[in-house]
Amino acid sequence: MSEFIWATGRRKTSTARVRITVGSGKILVNKQELKDYFGTEQLVTYITQPLAQLSVGDKFDIFVNVQGGGKIGQAGATRHGISRALVKNDEATRDALKEGGFLTRDARKKERKKAGQPGARKRFQFSKR
Repeated sequence: MSEFIWATGRRKTSTARVRITVGSGKILVNKQELKDYFGTEQLVTYITQPLAQLSVGDKFDIFVNVQGGGKIGQAGATRHGISRALVKNDEATRDALKEGGFLTRDARKKERKKAGQPGARKRFQFSKR
């Protein structure tokens, strides 16, 4: 493995730039510990799923710069970026990660508001008379 492997993950309006290197399992997000940045154990588990799938949680140090969106979108972007970086590191892991759905970019985004309506799909109240 070269010194660093870079990958990008995206979800909604969030973008995560992920850098992995051989190490002891430390994960920093925007220069903070993973648990401190995301707060909930649910999001931490969600982000580390690709590492658990491959059983490589303590083999890499991961550094993430994430921006845009909210915490859940950022968590999805981080997970996507980690998965892509692991595949760049070892192409043999691709099938396991693909099977788990970690390499698929979640394309769902907020639908834009339409003119003449109060929201994307909602209509103003209709009155027949």
